[in-house]
Amino acid sequence: MKIVNASNADHDVLAFCIGLSKRLIWLNLECSVWVVETQLSEIRKTSEKTSGKALNLLKDTKNRHKLLPTAELNAAVKIESSLLKGARKYFEEHGFVEVVVPHLTKATGACENIATMFEVDYFGHRRYLSQTAQLYLEVLTPFLGKVWCIGPSFRAENAVDERHLTEFTLVELEFAGNFKELLEHIEGVICSMIGCVLSERERELQLLNVDVERLKRVKKPFEKITYTEAVGLLADYGVKWGDDLKSHHEKSLIQMNGNKPLFITHFPKAIKFFNMRENDENPEIVNSADLLLPMSGEAVGAAEREYRYERLYERLVNSTMFKQLVEKGGSIEDFDWYLDFYKTHNVLHSGCGIGLNRVTQFVLGAEDIRATTAFPLNRESII
Repeated sequence: MKIVNASNADHDVLAFCIGLSKRLIWLNLECSVWVVETQLSEIRKTSEKTSGKALNLLKDTKNRHKLLPTAELNAAVKIESSLLKGARKYFEEHGFVEVVVPHLTKATGACENIATMFEVDYFGHRRYLSQTAQLYLEVLTPFLGKVWCIGPSFRAENAVDERHLTEFTLVELEFAGNFKELLEHIEGVICSMIGCVLSERERELQLLNVDVERLKRVKKPFEKITYTEAVGLLADYGVKWGDDLKSHHEKSLIQMNGNKPLFITHFPKAIKFFNMRENDENPEIVNSADLLLPMSGEAVGAAEREYRYERLYERLVNSTMFKQLVEKGGSIEDFDWYLDFYKTHNVLHSGCGIGLNRVTQFVLGAEDIRATTAFPLNRESII
């Protein structure tokens, strides 16, 4: 517009109109932004509620068969399948040999707590449903180098809650190598598992309203702090050096780490499995690590293994686990074959157990472990 021979009053009126027009346009933009932000906020709230409902549905274990036709359960099962596929992909690409291991064992199939083993009368002898294949994989490392397996772990857990199952799936690996290499393998497996889900299960993740961006941010290397540093961070919780970390401690540490995967390393020897290798510089700690994941807490337990016969024998007979075994009527006989092996084979090796359900729980963003698999088993749900 061209203004010709306009008076000062006309200029004032024009300036006012232009200013008012700009204010109205700006107000309109501000309102539009506010409306969009409000709508996004409501969408997020609706998404969270929908996700919560879907995962709450999957918590039911009393009538599990009634959930089999649901899209939510089928989505969770497909995601679990892709996690396993991702693990297998990593192992095949890195030269690991898959091993079929026994699930009915002597006490050598125990993790740490003999009291949580299911006993079986095996032709007149007390035997157990296995909790780990660790010792069976270990003895193959001098010959095969890298080995792994997938199998069930049985725990006589009486609790029916969001954290405990009486049977769950463990992905286990052992290899001839050291602690640093072990942490790198764990990072590689976890990233491969999550990567496979992201590439294959977009629809299923969307159906369950999983925060995909959260999963895309999982990158190696993971953050690492020592157990001693963790105790310092938990001072306000009354945690002292030598205490075992509880699930609420793990959640606090994860939150302090920005809700990302976190390794806790070098635990006190007294609270860990008998064959975790002592640290060369400080024999009061062992070269061990737990990987904590948001939502699920401890998802991986890992360590270098003791391979020197004399130290192995001494650590075993002085362990809490062995004392529990003796109290139940067991003896060193359960470990004869394992100890005998290390009289002649002395190879540094390391390994870990990855709880599939705990990884699935992290991926789904589920508060409850019962939402992670088709047939979660606890005291009330056996079918």
